[in-house]
Amino acid sequence: MELNKIENILEKYFQGETTIAEEKELREYFSSSDVAQHLEQYKPMFGYFSQVKEQKSTQEIPLQTKKRNVAWLSIAASVVVLLGIGTYMYVSEEKTATVVAQSELGTYDNPEEALAATQKALALLSNNVNVGIESVQYINEYEKSKNKIFKQ
Repeated sequence: MELNKIENILEKYFQGETTIAEEKELREYFSSSDVAQHLEQYKPMFGYFSQVKEQKSTQEIPLQTKKRNVAWLSIAASVVVLLGIGTYMYVSEEKTATVVAQSELGTYDNPEEALAATQKALALLSNNVNVGIESVQYINEYEKSKNKIFKQ
C-alpha cells in the first residue's frame, strides 16, 4: 500500500500537482534505505534537493545601483539651449540685415538716375494698364451684345 501511495504522489509530482506535505513525504521516502528497485532512479534527484536545501550561500551579491551623472546631463542640456538661442539670434540678425538692405532699395543720390528709373517704372506700369484697358473693352463689347439680345 505504501508503494502505491508513493507512486501516485510521484506521478502527481511530475504533473506539478503535489502539495508541500506530499513533496516532503517523497523526500523522506527517497532518503530512506528501503526504496523500491524500480524507483531507485529518482533517489539521486530527491537526495540532491535535500542536500541543496541545507546549503547556505556564502557569496556576497553586490547591490550597487548605477548612478546617472546628473551634472553631465544638465551641462549637455545647457549647451543645447545655448546653441538654440545662438542659432535663433544669428538667423534673426541675417533677416534684419536683409530687410534693411531691401528698404534702402529705391533711393538714389543722383537725380538723373532717379528720373531714368522713375520713367522706366512708369513705362512698365503704363504697358500693364493698357493691357487691362484692352480687357475692359472686350467687356464693353460683351455688354453691348448682351443688351441687344436681352433688350431691357
